[in-house]
Amino acid sequence: MDAAWIFPDWPAPLPVRTAVTTRDGPGVSVPPFGRFNLGLRNGDRPEAVQANRSVLRQTLNLPAEPRWLRQVHGRTVAELGPLPSADEPEADAAISRLPGTVLAVLTADCLPVLFCADDGSAIGVAHAGWRGLAAGVLEAVVEQLQLPPSRLLTWLGPAAGGVSYEVGDEVREAFVGHDRAAAACFTATRPGHWRCDIEGLARQRLTMAGVTRIHGGGFDTLADPRFYSHRREGARRGSFASLIWLAED
Repeated sequence: MDAAWIFPDWPAPLPVRTAVTTRDGPGVSVPPFGRFNLGLRNGDRPEAVQANRSVLRQTLNLPAEPRWLRQVHGRTVAELGPLPSADEPEADAAISRLPGTVLAVLTADCLPVLFCADDGSAIGVAHAGWRGLAAGVLEAVVEQLQLPPSRLLTWLGPAAGGVSYEVGDEVREAFVGHDRAAAACFTATRPGHWRCDIEGLARQRLTMAGVTRIHGGGFDTLADPRFYSHRREGARRGSFASLIWLAED
């Protein structure tokens, strides 16, 4: 493996495997889609994306095709197994208890969050943009895993950083109206606009849900050219994947 990949540094149990792709992986997409775009809905050629997904599986030696989602910035959690489906479930998070299942979310500024049980019996992943985060997508994953929150580990992946991500009043109100402590994650910039620490908001939400074993963070997709960024590049750009799976052996 090389710098085209990120392998989360967290104390996940041995059955749990994880990886995050970057735009510089061994793909065949062409500008403006970088090289390793894994998203089908941003204007790239479908055959290029499918070739990239095939390389992804081969390079990481995945036990099955990733279970891709039709992400809609909500809080729905799909429980999935390893068998592929012709239809991608409409959801922004997924869990599994079955070895060989590869869960995946696609992002390009939104926050990917990985979950696992401390004994490796269950895994989860969430796509947490500000809308999904405010709607409670992380809490929904915790609830659907049906484990004491103290037994869960989480890892926060690459997302827009708090020093780069500017939002309007409506975003701040969506969080502060729910919990006034969220105000600490917003810094005023110009009238009606705020710097938003989405990672900090996720940590608050997880902690309130009883999850205290929170790892990762510290990325900034807006500033780091390894990652696709909707804010930096616009709608016609690629997406990178955050993956988690349970090894079969």
